[in-house]
Amino acid sequence: MRHFLDIHTTDAGELRGIIDGARHMKTAREGRPRGAADDEQPLAGRMVALIFEKPSTRTRTSFDVGVRQMGGETMVLSGADMQLGHGETIADTARVMSRYVDLIMIRTFDESVLQEMAEYADVPVINGLTDRTHPCQIMADVMTYEEHRGPIKGKKVVWAGDGNNVCSSFLHAAGQFGFDMTFTGPAQLDPEEEFVGLARKAGSTITIERDAAKAVEGADLVVTDTWVSMHDSQSSKERRHNMLRPYQVNAELMKHAKDDALFMHCLPAHREEEVTSPVMDGPHSVVFDEAENRLHAQKAIMRWCLGV
Repeated sequence: MRHFLDIHTTDAGELRGIIDGARHMKTAREGRPRGAADDEQPLAGRMVALIFEKPSTRTRTSFDVGVRQMGGETMVLSGADMQLGHGETIADTARVMSRYVDLIMIRTFDESVLQEMAEYADVPVINGLTDRTHPCQIMADVMTYEEHRGPIKGKKVVWAGDGNNVCSSFLHAAGQFGFDMTFTGPAQLDPEEEFVGLARKAGSTITIERDAAKAVEGADLVVTDTWVSMHDSQSSKERRHNMLRPYQVNAELMKHAKDDALFMHCLPAHREEEVTSPVMDGPHSVVFDEAENRLHAQKAIMRWCLGV
């Protein structure tokens, strides 16, 4: 059973194979209409359940399109449709879903829901996002960096802002792909110590630097994410804005990075908050390549899970 739950729980060689597979499938689609099916139809006759407790644009669209391009079919279910963990255990839901579908992708809040789903499912489970990690996004990010600048091994990645779930998966990737990472943000929003320790144990240099300008010196890649969640109260949003304002990625900050540094954001972006429009739309930015590569990376992840 090949679940794709987190980057640090997947073998580094397998991760590299997934990236290579994603690149191959993207190249094979060059010149084709966006809606056209792939020449290979590895998911023909397969049904994939896409479960969303959290709302989504890129995750839902990219997984749905990816399955269809590869000849499969999707069943999209919301948390309200299923009432996960309300009235029926996650374990029983996993057992039942396994009788109907070939693969489950779940985007949820609590990591324990993902873990229980994977423990009791008889089909592969993919982590589409939890409050703690977002591995599919970082697979697309690594793919995007290497398309533009070659191998990411040995490079310096700087995360600016909130040490959230996307930051956590970047730390996992640092250890698995061999790059170094600097976090710059307020102490209250530092990344999890466990994940910092995992990356350091794997041989990556992980640095915490409060001065944003100093942090991005020599950076090959600068990454940020939204400062607030849709579930935050107005007073919470104001507090977070005040804390995070010194870590906005703007043109002045990018001057401290390498001349050929890239900028990434997993989107959706709140322009003029965590990042300014001149950076989002400027020469450093690869955010829309990054968004497109969610499709190709996730197709490769699904094929890896199913062994097809």
